[in-house]
Amino acid sequence: MSATPGSILGFEAKSLTGETIRFADMAGRVVLIVNTASECGFTPQYAGLQALHEAYAERGLVVVGFPCNQFGGQEPGDAGRIAEFCQRNYGVGFLMAEKVLVNDEGAHPLFTYLTSALPGVLGSQAIKWNFTKFLIDKAGVPVKRYAPMTPPGDLGDDIEALLR
Repeated sequence: MSATPGSILGFEAKSLTGETIRFADMAGRVVLIVNTASECGFTPQYAGLQALHEAYAERGLVVVGFPCNQFGGQEPGDAGRIAEFCQRNYGVGFLMAEKVLVNDEGAHPLFTYLTSALPGVLGSQAIKWNFTKFLIDKAGVPVKRYAPMTPPGDLGDDIEALLR
C-alpha cells in the first residue's frame, strides 16, 4: 500500500500476532517508529521505549517497534520468541510489528518511505543499525530521525512539542 504523499497514514504492517496495523488509525497521534533487535548492544533501549510509552501513551504517543535481523543477525527469533523476550525482559506494552527488512530490496515500504523522507547523516538513506528512531507528527508527517545511540529518554522534549 502506498502512502499519502508526505505522510505515513497510507501504510500498513502486521503485528507480531498477525493483526493488521493501520497507520491511518494513528491520525491525530504522535508516532515513534523504531527498528529493534533482541541481541544488540542497544537492546536495553527497550526499557527506555517502554518508559516513553508509559509516560506519553495517554497523551497520544504510539510507539511501534519493528524487529529486524539485517544488522549482525541480532534478531534471529520468530514472532513468538521476540514477543516473549520483549515482555519477559522489558515489560514491553507498546505495539510490536512483525520482523521486517528496513534496507535494500525487500525493505518494508514504510521504511523505504521514512529513510527517503528523513535521510541520515550526510544524506545517507540507509539505516545503519538497530534502534534507529523516526518521530512522526499528528498528521503522519515524519519530522525527525535519531541515531541508534540516541537514548529514548532524550526524545522527551521533541515528543512533548508534538503532543501540544
